[in-house]
Amino acid sequence: MMKMKPKFDLSRDVVSDIRRKEASVCRMEAEYSGAVDARILNIESDGGVLYSWMGATCTTRIGKYDPNTKQNKLLYTFDKEVCVSSCSVNKEETLLAVSLAQNTRGVERLKPISKCLTLLIEIYPPNNTKVLKAVDFRVKVQFLYQESHKKSVLESHLLLLTEDKYVDLYHVLLTKHEGYRVVMANSERLLKTVERIVEDFCWVQWDGHTQRLYFLTIKEKCLLQCVQFYQSSYCEMFKLSLELPANAFRKVRFANLGFDHYHTESPETVKMQVFTNRTGSMCVCYSQPLPDKQELVYTVVLVHKDCRKKFRVSLGSDASHQKTKQLHPLFVPIGNYIVVFLEGYFLHCVNTRQDEMPCHSIFLSGHDMDLGLRSDMTVVHAEEESSGCLLDLVTGRIHTTELSPEYLLQLLCSDTVSRCPSSRTDPQRLAALHCLLVYMGNDPNLELKIIEWLCDNVSPFESFDQIQEFILASLYRISYEKSLSLDKILPYSSVFEKKEVPECFLKVPGLFCTTEMHIESVVKGKARSLQGFWSELQFNTERTKYLNAGPSPRYTTSHIQADWDKLRSEWKPCSHTTHMEENTKKVLSMVDTWSLDKKLVPLFQEEDHQQRALISLTVDKLREHLSRHLPRLGKKKIDLLAVSYVAKLLELIRHMLESAWLKYKLGPRVLCLAQQGSPAEWSMFHFMFRILESTRALCLPLPPGYHTLFAVFAVRCLPHHTFLQYIDHSFLQLTETFVSRLMTDLDNTDANERLKFSILKRFSEPMEKRIYHMWDHPVSSASISRDYVKTLLEKHNKNKGFAFSSTDKPGFRPEFLPLTYLAKILSDIEEKALNPFEEQENVDARFVEETALKQTLVLLGFEKK
Repeated sequence: MMKMKPKFDLSRDVVSDIRRKEASVCRMEAEYSGAVDARILNIESDGGVLYSWMGATCTTRIGKYDPNTKQNKLLYTFDKEVCVSSCSVNKEETLLAVSLAQNTRGVERLKPISKCLTLLIEIYPPNNTKVLKAVDFRVKVQFLYQESHKKSVLESHLLLLTEDKYVDLYHVLLTKHEGYRVVMANSERLLKTVERIVEDFCWVQWDGHTQRLYFLTIKEKCLLQCVQFYQSSYCEMFKLSLELPANAFRKVRFANLGFDHYHTESPETVKMQVFTNRTGSMCVCYSQPLPDKQELVYTVVLVHKDCRKKFRVSLGSDASHQKTKQLHPLFVPIGNYIVVFLEGYFLHCVNTRQDEMPCHSIFLSGHDMDLGLRSDMTVVHAEEESSGCLLDLVTGRIHTTELSPEYLLQLLCSDTVSRCPSSRTDPQRLAALHCLLVYMGNDPNLELKIIEWLCDNVSPFESFDQIQEFILASLYRISYEKSLSLDKILPYSSVFEKKEVPECFLKVPGLFCTTEMHIESVVKGKARSLQGFWSELQFNTERTKYLNAGPSPRYTTSHIQADWDKLRSEWKPCSHTTHMEENTKKVLSMVDTWSLDKKLVPLFQEEDHQQRALISLTVDKLREHLSRHLPRLGKKKIDLLAVSYVAKLLELIRHMLESAWLKYKLGPRVLCLAQQGSPAEWSMFHFMFRILESTRALCLPLPPGYHTLFAVFAVRCLPHHTFLQYIDHSFLQLTETFVSRLMTDLDNTDANERLKFSILKRFSEPMEKRIYHMWDHPVSSASISRDYVKTLLEKHNKNKGFAFSSTDKPGFRPEFLPLTYLAKILSDIEEKALNPFEEQENVDARFVEETALKQTLVLLGFEKK
């Protein structure tokens, strides 16, 4: 389910370089072979890895690995062995802050007056050392990495976080001596400028990439707060009430503040982490084992969604009481998901953007959940990165983590899944499909595999239509990054279209979930003064509260179906307005800019007035819906989003057809109507039928030319009587392009004649007359002749003021006149006309006379038709 890629290996990237350096110190020709005891101390905001090792001369050295240059740099060397429990270096690498724990391994130990000694050391070059703390409790050190535009001012800021539940901020002014030596300018006054910024916390987490400090206080209630550090200031930005017991943290807990190899943590009662994303999302995750019930309870607070989701998972009777006390899951942010993993028990991918239904999150359980992960790994997360990294302190390795597309495809295609009851497998399939399309859908090879899976599994599943899900999820992907508020507005899944949601989508076996809305969160500051992440978070939170207060704001087909039915009932070929045509032109022009160089499927090559009208109507309704619920985007962005959404829909359907075309190895010969379809063409026809069925249910437009192409496959693959039934039941929409090709491409055998006559009967009279002009057949010629004569007589009558009545010739209709009178009138007209066929078809007058005679004899009963 998850795959890891190596990003950093202490042995590979550091230890080999250390041995070369130690060999040079000892003046050895061969590589140094002694123990170096390299240990990771901290990971700084720039991604640099601080580490220590035991030198060959009984010294302790501190170095830094730069992930960009892949180079190691020695920062400082202690002249004896020390136990470094915390370490940080400033951005300019001129100051080093360390906390040294008491050494209990021999005579080289710190004096027993204090258990922890905190030092500030000048390292460029090595010079002065300042004692900041000498206390009997642990102290964590962390430099701020702030952007500074004042290059002339040298200043560093250092956080000291203590086990005594307070946080101090040190401001260190620096100065240059001799052009290159950087030393502290206020070392004597350093302790007098300290600011106490946090007191009485029980849990604290540092986020170096965003320069934020999260801390938890438990007084009257449990309160999570955040301090944001800026260029030259800091501000308390956020508060959130949490439901935690009063004794949740018996001892102070530090998160993302380095690694203390000389301190053994007692088992945690509660494990907690905060994750953010630059789009304005915040997730607070914490777990709490229930040993008495052999259950694990974990909570994911989606601050941007104004809700708290509490999950309960049974660990089974085989989980011992003592083991259950120490079980805590691993929380890993990956894209739009928070992965909750407990080794040997379960893996839960919580969807942090579409949280309304459990079926859009993946839950897998069982003892075979061996992913190569351990619950004691450390998560290293950067807000700007799509997924977190995992640090294994035991091996000294850092891995990037990703969801495995291969495993998710197995969930779709596995034979094991197909043998399970659909009520259990359908939610897994749906969640896996959305994860593949939304989170990983930018991979064209992966998208092609999903389309091939759709071709192989055309029939809809019991609980959902996979083609509808493919279309809606793919369309959602192109716009969801623009704003988190679009999550509740744009279509995401056909499940929301159902009047009754299947029971299997509301409950996940083995997982019990409760959702609490309206959490108590506060982003401090006025909206206009907020910037960046905090502005987005406040907007998302407020907009979510507003959207949750009324009816569901999600755009569904009910917004357009009634208008489309009304438009179709009143529709005429020339009834489309200029506004509708403009919408359609915008969409089709955008499709052309996205089109592939190699067009396999003949779409967008004809006028399809009904589909053009539906395209325009969809743009109008989507634009109107977005303007009503999300005016912040602005008119231009909303218009672009609505147009690009529909354009992407048309392009997506063409891409589906082209992928299927390649899969079935179809060529241009399949467009010939005179041949019978092959099994591959039947598969293509079935796939196109399912697309038509799925889009019609969602009231989505199709590319112009789709119905013509579908009819071509239908007439090749279906028996004629079945083909006509498809027309009568509105599965097939006959287009003028298709019928004109049918009349010209098919010969006039008895079967083909019957088919053509049956199709002509299903057309309106104006369309039927247009089609007759394309068919080389006596019946069509007779029809053309009648129309021609009728037109001439109507013009003649209009000019002469002469009218025929049914009483003049009993039993005859005006278009069937006695042959002699008809011939006389025609000859008179022809004599007077300079160009009798100027606006008509080229008609043989002799043939017209013979046809009229034939019709007269038939009507009089002298001949049979």
